[in-house]
Amino acid sequence: MNKEFFEAVKMLEEEKGIPADYLYDKISAAIVVAAKHNYNGKDIVHCDIEPEKEKIKVYVTKNVVDEIEDEDTDITLDEAVKIKKSAKVGKTIDIPLKTKEFGRIIAQNAKHVIRQGIREAERGKQFAEFQSKNQELVTAKVSRIDPVNGSVTLEIGKATAVLPKSEQIPNETFTEGENIKIFVVDVKDTGKGPKIMISRTHPGLVRRLFETEVPEIYDGTIEIKSISREAGSRTKIAIFSKDDEIDPVGACIGPKGQRVSNIVDALGGEKIDIVKYSDDVAEFVSSALAPSDVCEVEILDENTNFCRATVPDDQLSLAIGNKGQNVRLAAKLTGWKIDIKPESGFYEGSSQE
Repeated sequence: MNKEFFEAVKMLEEEKGIPADYLYDKISAAIVVAAKHNYNGKDIVHCDIEPEKEKIKVYVTKNVVDEIEDEDTDITLDEAVKIKKSAKVGKTIDIPLKTKEFGRIIAQNAKHVIRQGIREAERGKQFAEFQSKNQELVTAKVSRIDPVNGSVTLEIGKATAVLPKSEQIPNETFTEGENIKIFVVDVKDTGKGPKIMISRTHPGLVRRLFETEVPEIYDGTIEIKSISREAGSRTKIAIFSKDDEIDPVGACIGPKGQRVSNIVDALGGEKIDIVKYSDDVAEFVSSALAPSDVCEVEILDENTNFCRATVPDDQLSLAIGNKGQNVRLAAKLTGWKIDIKPESGFYEGSSQE
């Protein structure tokens, strides 16, 4: 029976990838829990599993006494010497138990604990696998689309995750069987197993896509300083390189625009403005307002990060953007509140963002 038991554990290790030592610990604990029922739950039962010898030793430790006070924990010297000749009063003795004597009910309890341990190990393995993908770009396969709430069930390796409608790029559609890029926002270990939170609207998706497409970003030659995004519409990304011989914007665009084009395709046609970062606030804000030209940037209040950008009259609407999007994204990218002013000084209302 022991040989079959150890073969079964090896099979579980191979099929489910659960370490044998982990299983032996859980099985040992299960056997102890089951056997303790015969001793009113007292903590005197032990189990040693020796895989190399293919042996399972279950024993109860009792006190050798002249007179028994507790039948669960005590044994007389006369009885003790029958088991171990060197037994002495005041010492303890280990009494071997036979697992087949536990009874059917106790055996069932042990099996339940073992199954539970295996489930916990599988959840632990899955959590570790998910955790390795945390804050990373992952390719997932669309397996199901909910026609009611629009959520999409994705296959990520052997696991599944749900992409809710709120984390999808507006107006994008999916087809069952297609592969899509997603960003793993967070991984949490819950009572029901690991929960993976994924998104296609998170700025982290854009960051990882640029790292994938632009080798200079991946190796650290070019640094991404900040990203502001309104998913499905427009993204602004600020980049910087300490190497003066490298054109960071050109590197991100790529030969014939191929690198940025691949990213735009992965995002379903989302527009991307690549901005060169500068420690000079005026220069950075000016670049962030692209595609609009900027005549001048005036720092109004350094304490509240407030500035005013003057733009040509004919580019006022371009600087502000549709429903204020361009200046809003520029403000998020730079961390400065930006007031847009036409060069002539004549405009209606305020464009402060």
